[in-house]
Amino acid sequence: MTAQGLTYEQLVTAFRHGNFQPLYFWFGEEVFLNVSLQHVLVEHALGPSERDFNLDILYGAETDAQDVLARCRSFPMMAPRRVVIVRDFDRLKQKQLFAEYARQPNPHAVVVLACSGRPNLSVNPYRALKQRAAWSEFRPLKERELPGWIEARMQAVGKRLRPEALHALIESAGHDLHTLHQELEKLQTYTGSREEITREDVLAVGGHGREFNVFELQDAIGRGDRVRAFYVVEQILRHTSNRRREALRILAVLTNYFMRLYTLTLCRAKYDAKALGKKIGIPPYYVKEYLHALRLYPLTALEAIMGCLLEAEFSLKGGSEESEAVILTRLLKQIMPDQEAAIRTTRTQTLTV
Repeated sequence: MTAQGLTYEQLVTAFRHGNFQPLYFWFGEEVFLNVSLQHVLVEHALGPSERDFNLDILYGAETDAQDVLARCRSFPMMAPRRVVIVRDFDRLKQKQLFAEYARQPNPHAVVVLACSGRPNLSVNPYRALKQRAAWSEFRPLKERELPGWIEARMQAVGKRLRPEALHALIESAGHDLHTLHQELEKLQTYTGSREEITREDVLAVGGHGREFNVFELQDAIGRGDRVRAFYVVEQILRHTSNRRREALRILAVLTNYFMRLYTLTLCRAKYDAKALGKKIGIPPYYVKEYLHALRLYPLTALEAIMGCLLEAEFSLKGGSEESEAVILTRLLKQIMPDQEAAIRTTRTQTLTV
């Protein structure tokens, strides 16, 4: 039906205006967008009282094609349309029958055939569906796309995040859209009628105190303050209910931090502060801190640090029986310069400034 797939935003706009196609084919690695869009479709296609008799949500591994087709061809009961959603369509037996259904879908139904990944689009029924259905491919968002995705969702509910809050949210929650969605919902509840969301709000909702959180740890590492870094890690782990999950989250933030330092090393001579911030994905006013950190972490050190981070990840994910505190403490000892070297560098920075 379309040469180019429809975007998430295009589909949401169409649904909110009551515009529906009889057959949709959705696939891709970003499952959250796929499932989220299904909820939007149901919300706008059927009223609450119409869903009991006109909504079918099926799973490919738990049903068969003949049963699904019978539902797709049925007429609605006391409603303008019926909705049939088939999740994990790629696991449906005899799904090839939908190549024929795609030729003449039921105009009184809205059918969504949703795959859990990216199928082989060169074979039927996927080839026929891609040719005749309204199709969409949901790919994982790139890091540079996350701020826009978050801001659009906050704008839709009348809120906005300060730049430092947006940065803290992405650093803390990571790039998983489901996790980010959950954090945004908590922020909406936490801030109530207040429109602006601050960095302190993000830390509070994430369960992190103002003093002992992963950003304070990152700051201590950037300054080369080993004593402070060890203490912050100790306090974070002491106040968490799930040490392994928290340790992995700390590791993810530190990996992003050192990856940014590595990128900054390679491009700092080419751009101004604003462009550098955009290049490495941080607000421009944080660039100065990152540049100062580079005096402690030259390129050769950063290359070695990457190996240490991988080793720590392996240990935390089952490669070692050591405790989270031992693994993270050893990591800090490996990646941070000795205290005397850090002090000498700090004095040099002070004199330079």
